[in-house]
Amino acid sequence: MTAAAAGLCSAWAASSPAAKVQAKQNKRFRVLMVTYRGTTDVDHGFQASLQDAGLNVEFILRDVQQDVSRVADILNALPDIAPDLIYTWGTPVTLAVAGTVDKPNPHPALRNIPIVFALVADPQKAGLVRTLEAPERNLTGAIHVVPLQRQLQHMRSYREFDKLGVLYNPAEANSQAIVQSLRQYGQEHGKQILALGVSPSAQELEAQIDQLHHSGAQWLYLPPDTFLGTLYHRITPQAMARGLPLFASTELAMRTGNALTGVVSRYYSVGQLAGVKAADLLLGNKTVQQTPVESLKRFSLMVNMQMAQQLDMFPPLPLLNYAEVVAGTSAGAQS
Repeated sequence: MTAAAAGLCSAWAASSPAAKVQAKQNKRFRVLMVTYRGTTDVDHGFQASLQDAGLNVEFILRDVQQDVSRVADILNALPDIAPDLIYTWGTPVTLAVAGTVDKPNPHPALRNIPIVFALVADPQKAGLVRTLEAPERNLTGAIHVVPLQRQLQHMRSYREFDKLGVLYNPAEANSQAIVQSLRQYGQEHGKQILALGVSPSAQELEAQIDQLHHSGAQWLYLPPDTFLGTLYHRITPQAMARGLPLFASTELAMRTGNALTGVVSRYYSVGQLAGVKAADLLLGNKTVQQTPVESLKRFSLMVNMQMAQQLDMFPPLPLLNYAEVVAGTSAGAQS
């Protein structure tokens, strides 16, 4: 074989699809992870998914410590970080990074960087995307909340209710969307939704739970609210003292908020789903527009038997055939 022919063969091999895939897998990618309250199981699942895909990834962790105003400084450092992809945790952080569809973040360093979110309850109502199937901008991700109808169906099968208490943070678009959906459900099914904007003051929070109890709430629903998740250590004891059972919409509320029961997506699995999407984007297997926003296909029904015993509210026997029995932990802990 002549030198010229050998050169052509070498060039063809380097340009073949298999060689290109191998080159991408050998590349060291930089992924910026913007989190809200430190590292959680969601983030561990995301990292493991990329590593399981065989990618060589450097993870750059930036936590906003429950203050999304810190996102601005993180974005200003993007030219130095030079990430290939940005991962965001939760609705407030994702909105702070990406903005909404109608009012995207104009930061010039964001222009060509794909964003993959995890732990967003309703990206459409939050204004992050218009359609789940084909995101129209450089953003996609994983939804972590089980469809509301399915949650409430389980709640009613455990204990029927006419009045449902809800605590939420009015400053979170995520929570506003859930409360709106709950109120719509209440109108359609003749249920009264007692929703109160949560206060960080321990004294006011106790008064709010007392108000829900005296108003006749038969459940206290814990929506997927990032701020609320920092208050479980205050909410749970007050609710338990009044015999008010907690229903969890998230794994965090179930495991560290000591909720009685809930239908949830496992945080680690949500992170894995976001990681699969990120791997496809980094390898060039798909564009963002070809990467739909999705939720998990399978969910977990959980029952906290310790809380059931304290409340004397044991689940109907048929539920125990497929429920996962969990033990409570100290409320307010990190997941």
